[in-house]
Amino acid sequence: MQQRHIGSLRVSVVGVGCNNFAKRLDQAATSAVVNAALDAGITFFDTADIYGDTLSETYLGVALGERRAEAIIATKFGMPIDDTRYGASPAYVKRACEDSLSRLGVETIDLYQLHYPDESVPIEETLGALHELVAAGKVREIGCSNLSADQLRAATVAAGDGPTFVSIQNQYSLLAREPERDGVLEACRELGVAFLPFYPLANGLLTGKVRPGEAVPNDSRLAHMPADRRAHWLSDEMRERVNALVSLAEEVEIPLLDLSFSWLLARAEVASVIAGASTPDQVRANATSVRELSPELLARLNALT
Repeated sequence: MQQRHIGSLRVSVVGVGCNNFAKRLDQAATSAVVNAALDAGITFFDTADIYGDTLSETYLGVALGERRAEAIIATKFGMPIDDTRYGASPAYVKRACEDSLSRLGVETIDLYQLHYPDESVPIEETLGALHELVAAGKVREIGCSNLSADQLRAATVAAGDGPTFVSIQNQYSLLAREPERDGVLEACRELGVAFLPFYPLANGLLTGKVRPGEAVPNDSRLAHMPADRRAHWLSDEMRERVNALVSLAEEVEIPLLDLSFSWLLARAEVASVIAGASTPDQVRANATSVRELSPELLARLNALT
């Protein structure tokens, strides 16, 4: 398994998104996925305090058990858990970190990420609290998610000589290419920030298993998505793009999942492709999906999407 850097961290180029843990997967199924991932060379696990009604972190910690040293754990804070637990104020940042450390059963979080910008709190104050956590050894590196290019640059300036965001996690896939247009990838290159794409398989459309025009599988993310969002992903325009990608995958005899992961990792800014998995077989397929694509094939993928 290849590895790339997120700040001082070295992570596998394929990671596991832990949103399914404690939601679609019980503890036994979670442990099976985590152990299969580690056995396949995947070291990067990305969760959040809100996943699984706060239980995803607990399930991940139990699953890792004595194999904690093999893993890089990333988690997030800031999205509302309830009426009192949300945001990015210094007091809450520290409380949220302590809660996540307890749920994970660890002494240090490898990558602690602001899940969503909090416009009510100056970024300098949030970073100040994060700096204290790094200094105390409770966090190794800090990152962010869902920030704009301007917000990322502003955070870098606000950090001064202290720790700054070493990663940003935004949506990016063959079917959602906004980071190329909104300046976030450019900012990553400029600032040396690692990019972590979420929804790299476009809610299942790029797995090759969800075929346009066919019924959406009941166990897929799309099946449980709000109607307005599902309408976007199943629109006529999206169906045409997916059909074209499926045809190309069949022509070149490379699974669409492999094309999707490898296309993302062809960009130097992308450190790891985080994807959920509900079975050991799925995580093993993800682990073996990365290959070098020719310039000609990359150009065809770009043209189709």
